[in-house]
Amino acid sequence: MKMGFELNLTQTQKLIMTPELRQAIQVLQFNNVELTEFINKQLEVNPFLDTMDKTSEKSSSEEQSMEIGNNDKSEFSSESEIDWKDVLEKYDDISYKTYGNAANPDDKQTFESYTSKKMSLKDHLIIQLGMSVKTQKEKRIGEFIIESLDRKGYLGCSIQDISLLLNEDVIEIERVLKLIQTFDPVGVGARNLSECLMIQLKEKGIQDKNVFIVVEKYLEDVATNKIQKIAKELRITTKRVQNIFDLIKMLEPKPARGFVVDSDNIRYIVPDVTVEKIGDEYIIIVNDSNVPMLTISDYYKNMVNNLDDKEANKFLTDKLNSSMWLIKSIEQRKMTLYKVVESILKFQRKFFDEGNSALKPLVLKDVAEDIGVHESTVSRATNGKYVQTPKGIFELKYFFASGLGNDIDGETVSSTSVKNQIQELIDNENNQKPLSDQKIADILAEKGVNISRRTVAKYRDEMKIPSSSMRRRY
Repeated sequence: MKMGFELNLTQTQKLIMTPELRQAIQVLQFNNVELTEFINKQLEVNPFLDTMDKTSEKSSSEEQSMEIGNNDKSEFSSESEIDWKDVLEKYDDISYKTYGNAANPDDKQTFESYTSKKMSLKDHLIIQLGMSVKTQKEKRIGEFIIESLDRKGYLGCSIQDISLLLNEDVIEIERVLKLIQTFDPVGVGARNLSECLMIQLKEKGIQDKNVFIVVEKYLEDVATNKIQKIAKELRITTKRVQNIFDLIKMLEPKPARGFVVDSDNIRYIVPDVTVEKIGDEYIIIVNDSNVPMLTISDYYKNMVNNLDDKEANKFLTDKLNSSMWLIKSIEQRKMTLYKVVESILKFQRKFFDEGNSALKPLVLKDVAEDIGVHESTVSRATNGKYVQTPKGIFELKYFFASGLGNDIDGETVSSTSVKNQIQELIDNENNQKPLSDQKIADILAEKGVNISRRTVAKYRDEMKIPSSSMRRRY
């Protein structure tokens, strides 16, 4: 066996991820909010980037008007001088005042300046506590209890733990807790779900002891709709148990619902694309109104041409190339988004005309082949981005759905369309005899949709619809 070192030349093809390509892919993945944040960061580190006013044409015309006005003013000034200082001293009109900060007149008014901020649950309870307690000790205990509430409005620790931490009597802490449980919202400060519902029942003035027994002992059976079991053990009719169930379901299991919680991460949707219907045609508008419009700074562009220092010139040249690539990537993102939505509109035209029931099966490969790009590009362009349509706001991923066979016309129907049909059947069913999953599958089969019982159960779970036994009423 011969062993040795050899030098061979081979020719291969491979894709090299250059920094510019990585940036283009990154920009394509951004939605409008993320893109705006990214551009603002680039404006801080790249001196070549500058923002351009989108009303620059209007501004230029106004500047021309100002020049004409200045010429007229100079002619007027030549004839008679005006003592503007004297005019300002005599002018004392307070009929108009700005609403900005007098100390900082540069502060601009934003949308948030005219909107109210929702009060948090803790602030809401602290205000009620201040009007209900008399001593500092009660206030101290009450504030500690309020700070110990979880995001549902329940007390997150035991009375004994609070007693050890505050070095106060358990009876005193229990008394303050009972006081807080009378605050708005009703049920706040409860230690568990049963106690929370009990507080709300007492506040409503419910006198039936069976209701309290069901809340105290049979909450799990209420969740599984075991009406006959409870009726047998309490020796009451199933109709009476059904009424108790209806009453309990009207109560609020999470008293803190509707209040702002500090840990909440509220997300606001800004549509990246808008589809408007004008007559019989649909117009696609890529929403870039909130995205800063970038341009190259003339000052630094001239500096590159006139600078003799090689290192400084190389630094500026790199920054110039980077800024040009960023502007190109943003424009490429805009064009890709437009083409993707245009292709989706072509495939899903019936959806835009008729609604969810007309949604057709569509995969990324169909759109990729239609616009001549790779599937991964379509995936990046649609992930996390939303489109505003005459039918509502949808994530672009919503239009991509798997298909099921249709025995009537041979075409496939989307899973979203099948879910809508399942929802419609359940909404119109007889509550006393709800449709089973197999019955729903049989009805859909009569309509030509080839679907199994397991698939019906899967779609029903995804739509958070309970089973037939849970939907049954007596």
